Amino acid sequence: MVRAKGLDALLITNANDIRYLTGFSGEDSWAIVTVGGAPGLVVISDFRFQEELAALVPPVRTLIRKGAITQAAIGLVRDLRLARIGLQAEYLTVATRAALSEGIGAKRVSDSVGLLDGLRVIKDEAEQAIIRKAVRVQEGAMQEVRGLIRPGMKESLVAAMLDFAMKSRGADSTSFETNVSAQANGSKPHHRPDDTKLKRNSPLLIDWGARVQGYCSDMTRSFHLGRWSPVMREVYKVVLDAHLAGIDAVRPGATGREVDAVARAVIDRAGYADKFGHGLGHGIGINIHESPRLASVSDTVLRPGMVVTIEPGIYLPGVGGVRIEDDIVVTDRGRRNLCSLPKDLHWATIHG
Repeated sequence: MVRAKGLDALLITNANDIRYLTGFSGEDSWAIVTVGGAPGLVVISDFRFQEELAALVPPVRTLIRKGAITQAAIGLVRDLRLARIGLQAEYLTVATRAALSEGIGAKRVSDSVGLLDGLRVIKDEAEQAIIRKAVRVQEGAMQEVRGLIRPGMKESLVAAMLDFAMKSRGADSTSFETNVSAQANGSKPHHRPDDTKLKRNSPLLIDWGARVQGYCSDMTRSFHLGRWSPVMREVYKVVLDAHLAGIDAVRPGATGREVDAVARAVIDRAGYADKFGHGLGHGIGINIHESPRLASVSDTVLRPGMVVTIEPGIYLPGVGGVRIEDDIVVTDRGRRNLCSLPKDLHWATIHG
């Protein structure tokens, strides 16, 4: 991978990539992967993490820096006599990239994008098991909190309840900021919970996820507190049909574009084409959003071991929104749904 690009080494500045390669998750740390006569990996960190780093299994080595991390990396490149080194351009600021170029030499550095994506896109059985565990954590949290939801609660309170329930079940953290969207806020796909109160006979959209052992899960469920309005009932059924069709389309050999098109066609036929403006899904793993994409612009071919979300939605400004999302593993013969929470209209109705 690195050698094929004509590089002697890759400077890794993305914390999630370092965790993937070494298991180490301390902040303010970089790593250099070398591919020369003695391939190896050196983690550059500081005094705070000496004990954790000492437990890393060889051939991982460590460099405990005393000064700026940029200067430590430049010094290590010189000590290792690396002729050409790749930089994770997508994770560097302009200033940091300039400092590295100046210190190492502009002709010796090369911007490299997505070099590790090919390693992380396929999840082995151990990784899939961790994601399944994260799903169970978040599902247990929702089962608990769903029974406590009442009209008059603030979005921010429901989000805090979910976050606490996930952490109390073993989550390292949430996968992302929990999205609780009451009433018309559901028409904003990435609404941030605020003081808006849940209201009787109105919609509620919740997008939440748990991070366990560094891996993310991601689910969305749409509810209605009490009586459904005719339009929201119709929209819910359309989104559920699109969601199920999208799951059925997941198989090895299908492209992200093809899977997206199957679910999107259901929404288009129902007359809501302009109300579904995002892609059908994305990969999950150490990052909450990673390869592959399921979208109209994605030619990525699905392969066994990929884990993707299926999350169609319809968003009606001033009214609310519906999105339903599960996490799906691509298998040798098709797919496996890691999620088990109900999606029927009865379960989506909260009587409180």
